[in-house]
Amino acid sequence: MAMFENLSDRLSDSLKKISGKASLSEANIQDTLREVRMALLEADVALPVVKDFIEQVKQRALGQEVNRSLNPGQQFLKIVQAELEKVMGEQNESLNLAAQPPAIILMAGLQGAGKTTSVAKLSRYLSEREKKKVMVVSADVYRPAAIEQLNTLASEVGAEFFPSDISQKPVAIVNAAIDSAKKKFVDVLIIDTAGRLAVDEEMMAEIKQVHAAANPIETLFVIDAMIGQDAVNTAKAFNEALPLTGVILTKVDGDARGGAALSVRHITGKPIKFLGVGEKTDALEPFHPERIASRILGMGDVMSLIEDVERKVDKKKAEKLAQKIAKGKGFDLEDLRDQLQQMNNMGGMAGLMDKLPGMGNMAQMAQQQNVTSQFDQMDALSLIHI
Repeated sequence: MAMFENLSDRLSDSLKKISGKASLSEANIQDTLREVRMALLEADVALPVVKDFIEQVKQRALGQEVNRSLNPGQQFLKIVQAELEKVMGEQNESLNLAAQPPAIILMAGLQGAGKTTSVAKLSRYLSEREKKKVMVVSADVYRPAAIEQLNTLASEVGAEFFPSDISQKPVAIVNAAIDSAKKKFVDVLIIDTAGRLAVDEEMMAEIKQVHAAANPIETLFVIDAMIGQDAVNTAKAFNEALPLTGVILTKVDGDARGGAALSVRHITGKPIKFLGVGEKTDALEPFHPERIASRILGMGDVMSLIEDVERKVDKKKAEKLAQKIAKGKGFDLEDLRDQLQQMNNMGGMAGLMDKLPGMGNMAQMAQQQNVTSQFDQMDALSLIHI
């Protein structure tokens, strides 16, 4: 299941109907807007968001925004894309780490939302891309397994782990971790907090105490995208109790609807800062509203693809292959294996196609036919023959 697949399919079908019109008028956009409205409601987008979105699109489509170089269908698509971006925040908002070290990040959220995994992913992101020295600590004194899980993940991503124990008080753990981070000249301290199955007074009181003790520069709320509207309402409740600075949306790779992504900014007033797009510790992407809008409308995400290539492709191997081909030497099985591995590093065939313009359906087919496992078989076969 591709990210926001159902929403993307419905919007694409709706927008096709206006592509052959000679001009934009209230009569010919009415049916399209009705279908767009239904698509958004089916995607579990909050009703106030849908109402505002449809009204804004309608006003702009019937207003003076006419570009002579575009036909009415293209013009309408451009307006829908701009409004989708506006709903999600218009531009990427990065973490604010401008504080005297350690810059403290507090993670909050319900149990099962993916807080602990997100702590590890964020640690890896900050150490690899921002070149920061990161320490992590768990203030979850209710689940010993959560502390052990964070310890394991920290060693996997190369972050410093501050040990804690279920016999300690959360505030005492936080204070001790801050002292240790200062002594070890850590750049960023990430605090994992206890989650509950639902919002309750005890939970809110505890997280307020932890927040007061930590005085974090960033307070991130972790939302499970699969829960949709309920998750957004939970974020709203947290935002009333804590000064949240942003949201991490997890399990987005399995969310075919996209309701949480389109609603959270409008309902909470806080930006989405990161998307969790898989189970691996490198599966965390900065949230770019313009890129997500482009993907929802089936126009791909070439910028993210370029960034993936820059970050994940082995440049030495690529140059070596280019020189080999330039000299007229053949493309052998070892070269094929290298290329397959490079493609897998970038999310496999489905991951690549998902970011290419107009290839959304092909990405779905690649996933359904399990092309990645076929590539793994080819990789194994090439190893046998080398």
